[in-house]
Amino acid sequence: MATMESLIGLVNRIQRACTVLGDHGGEGMSLWEALPSVAVVGGQSSGKSSVLESVVGRDFLPRGSGIVTRRPLVLQLHKTEGQSEYAEFLHAPKKRFADFAAVRQEIADETDRITGKSKQISNVPIHLSIYSPNVVNLTLIDLPGLTKVAVEGQPESIVEDIEMMVRSYVEKPNCIILAISPANQDIATSDAIKLAREVDPSGERTFGVLTKLDLMDKGTNALDVLEGRAYRLLHPWVGIVNRSQADINKNVNMMYARQKEKEYFESSPEYGHLAHKMGAEFLAKLLSQHLEKVIRQRIPSIIALINKTIDELNAELDRIGRPIGVDGGAQLYTILEMCRAFDRVFKEHLDGGRPGGDRIYGVFDHQLPAALKKLPFDRHLSQNNVRKVISEADGYQPHLIAPEQGYRRLIDGSLGYFKGPAEASVDAVHFILKELVRKSIAATEELKRFPTLQSDIAAAANEALERFRDESRKTVLRLVEMESSYLTVEFFRKINAESEKNQNAAGTNASTPNADRYTDNHLRRIGMNVSAYINLVCDTMRITIPKAVVHCQVREAKRSLLNHFYAQIGRREKEQLGKMLDEDPSLMAKRETLAKRLELYKSARDEIDSVAWK
Repeated sequence: MATMESLIGLVNRIQRACTVLGDHGGEGMSLWEALPSVAVVGGQSSGKSSVLESVVGRDFLPRGSGIVTRRPLVLQLHKTEGQSEYAEFLHAPKKRFADFAAVRQEIADETDRITGKSKQISNVPIHLSIYSPNVVNLTLIDLPGLTKVAVEGQPESIVEDIEMMVRSYVEKPNCIILAISPANQDIATSDAIKLAREVDPSGERTFGVLTKLDLMDKGTNALDVLEGRAYRLLHPWVGIVNRSQADINKNVNMMYARQKEKEYFESSPEYGHLAHKMGAEFLAKLLSQHLEKVIRQRIPSIIALINKTIDELNAELDRIGRPIGVDGGAQLYTILEMCRAFDRVFKEHLDGGRPGGDRIYGVFDHQLPAALKKLPFDRHLSQNNVRKVISEADGYQPHLIAPEQGYRRLIDGSLGYFKGPAEASVDAVHFILKELVRKSIAATEELKRFPTLQSDIAAAANEALERFRDESRKTVLRLVEMESSYLTVEFFRKINAESEKNQNAAGTNASTPNADRYTDNHLRRIGMNVSAYINLVCDTMRITIPKAVVHCQVREAKRSLLNHFYAQIGRREKEQLGKMLDEDPSLMAKRETLAKRLELYKSARDEIDSVAWK
């Protein structure tokens, strides 16, 4: 079996490491909270400070009237070999205090640093570790003394504020309560006992300490309390005789004070039979033994919490990314992996696994048809404009049979209007693809740790999209130009054949001279013929423009969005690759903290296993 000191000492070290890393919980219970500790609770002037100093065997706490303890003091005692004694503060980790008067002053100064030189309190703890051969391994938390009235310079809420602070510690199921009560007051009015009864009604976590036994009125004693008749606890009451004010003023050595306390109980007619269970030394051993017992009982739940936290830390490290190698090959591999991760997300947006790609279909199904419908063909093919165009096309020599040049000019002018919707479709899809690039970069978890690489990928992707847009614009304009360069002759032959058939059916002569070439009916017929042809081309454009846009922009974005980027990074030097993997400093700090916490929890698990069960 492991010794009591080794197990509790290990817990002390783990708690201190948790404190250094700021591992005090958050959601759920932290490892620090899962490890048992002792909270010292009592009213003002109940003798809390003297009890702590007796347990430590050193005079190191600030003294005075009113509220002296204005911040929680987390005091970790570490039993050492040899004769040297020293103290360390968490806020000054590289400084050792061998002079305990300096420790007292540092506590006062650190308290004032947060609360100011006022009588305000703060729930920000001071962490102090004392290393000495004269202590037992123990974690004690000295809390502000409970009070009933606010004094001058204190807010009216001070009474409630102190109680809430004390409750925040003693309500925790792993907290052992050291309830300090002065013997020269009625135990029924003890603030510490009252609070302990509320948060620990079964009394399993409460130890009662009776101070100032030597200050009781003559002819009275505290046997009813110490023997459990006045107020019974599951654990035995412990009596303490503090140093007198005269001893404090004379700086009487704590070891000498311990000896005087021992002599007091042994020579006392009232308490002599209890002497072996009284005094600060017995209290320290009693608490240490109980703490060891509680730790052993809680080991399974502590290990379960550690394992759960290790899994959570590993998952979080996987989410934000593990550290990368420093050689060029590892860096290039990491960059390519990040690019592939982005490319997967981008394709999911396009293919429907994520939202966004459907907006491209919206361009073809709504925006393009609406734009085509709004083209000003009615104005271009109005009777007046048809007359004007045909007359200009005929020049000085009017057309003989049909105004072919006029037809061609009217058709060319109409086809030119298709360029606007075609280019607008290209630009709309380009905008959507750029937005999907932005969303894909934001949604790629692996990339979040590399802001520089994010910018580089975004720039490369947008540059590629610009190339795709240029090619797409050329293609859709070429489609329009193709319609202009070769008209569908069969369409007009069919119209002419139908016209002759209608004339024959009506008994008119199809070869009548062209005297009516500028009549309203003739011009209206020309406009209708051109309009019918444009409608045919419009139906074709509605089909072919989306095909061209998808082929030149969407397909290429899926196939080769980062191809140029891959070629570029393959030629870059290690230093340039390293700059691309320049992480967000806050993320680097987070990973470092997570890694340290993970190492702490793994080490704690291994050490608790080895120390507790060997």
